[in-house]
Amino acid sequence: MISKNKIKFLISLQKKKVRDQEHLFVIEGDKLVREFLTADFPVKMLLSKPEFRNSLLPELIKNVNDIEDVSYDELKQISTLKTPHNALAVVSMPETEMNISEVFRHICVALDFVQDPGNLGTIIRAAAWFGIKNIVCSGDCVDVYNSKVIQSSMGALLHVNVFYSDLKSFLTAATNHQVPVFGTLLEGESIYDHKLDNKGIILLGNESRGISCELFPFISEKIRIPKFSGAKAGIDSLNVGMAASVVFSEFLRKSSSVTD
Repeated sequence: MISKNKIKFLISLQKKKVRDQEHLFVIEGDKLVREFLTADFPVKMLLSKPEFRNSLLPELIKNVNDIEDVSYDELKQISTLKTPHNALAVVSMPETEMNISEVFRHICVALDFVQDPGNLGTIIRAAAWFGIKNIVCSGDCVDVYNSKVIQSSMGALLHVNVFYSDLKSFLTAATNHQVPVFGTLLEGESIYDHKLDNKGIILLGNESRGISCELFPFISEKIRIPKFSGAKAGIDSLNVGMAASVVFSEFLRKSSSVTD
């Protein structure tokens, strides 16, 4: 039976302040836990129903410090999901530091004040799909280790580096390195007509306000996703997660050969 202190600790990890202090975050779900274990990510604690643990190869859990069998009711006490799965794990945050020179060599994403966890998770998942390795978030973006971000990214965090930085400083460095900044704006040129590059920064803004005015001076290339529908009501924009997927696809389609 899981102890009250452990339950209290696991619930406390739902708060960003505690996650940052402990340098730990929680993942939930059979598929997600199995993927992190398979990727040899530093899993510190595994709590699961016995049948799930028994389904794992011994080498997958040999480095896990704390393994405990729990019941469904116990998982329900500590889960953020309405219907818990069979497993939950506590994972160490990666120690990755941003290498500016390396980031600037390829397509990179910068996010300005993206607050919805589902949107951030979708953007991370899309970036992983299209082979984009780095995302730089402003300090007021939602925390990447928020449980809803983790769930919606569906394991894509294993393939994408997510950094938090002052975007003005980051974009100033990009300008100094002559790295183009592609800003998604309503007055931009259609991404289907614009000459896109195989390196540069794709800047995406807040769900309702778009890109902050203070970042406009850093935008060297204004782009937009054209609307093909003639509908005048009910749909006036794409959410930032959907828009990111369209933009990423077009950048990678034009800058590299497509492989299955």
